[in-house]
Amino acid sequence: MDKILVSSCLLGRPVRYNGAGKRVESALLDLWREQGRIVALCPEVAAGFPTPRPPAEIEPGKQAEDVLAGNARIHERSGADVTVQFRSGADIALATARSHDCRFALLTDGSPSCGTSFVYSGRFDGVSREGKGVVAALLSQNGIAVFAENQIELLAEALDRQI
Repeated sequence: MDKILVSSCLLGRPVRYNGAGKRVESALLDLWREQGRIVALCPEVAAGFPTPRPPAEIEPGKQAEDVLAGNARIHERSGADVTVQFRSGADIALATARSHDCRFALLTDGSPSCGTSFVYSGRFDGVSREGKGVVAALLSQNGIAVFAENQIELLAEALDRQI
């Protein structure tokens, strides 16, 4: 049975930068939890970030792949460079997924870690842009299919194709 790496905040755990969860109510998530398929992780907390913590964004005009290649940074609103911690969280997420044989991940869109289709501009102006977070990018580069919380049905279809 395929395991699914799931952002802890989507399970209601208060681990987001603002100290909140982002619980997704889904019969599918409930079923996967009952089946023992879910591997919960907050890469940022695993990397040592506190909760709550200052918001952070990938620098303007850059993508997660640039961060992973060492050609871009992630900064907090104050300007503090937190790239190393975000990279560490991505490495922990990949190691966790591998250790549990996760072939799929359900991640929190918009996050500089877990964003799957969008992240924020890097200017702390609330404007989103197309792109992935560093966890989503690293998992994708390593053959793990990533889905946003609004793509649970697509994840279910992908799981069904694996049977």
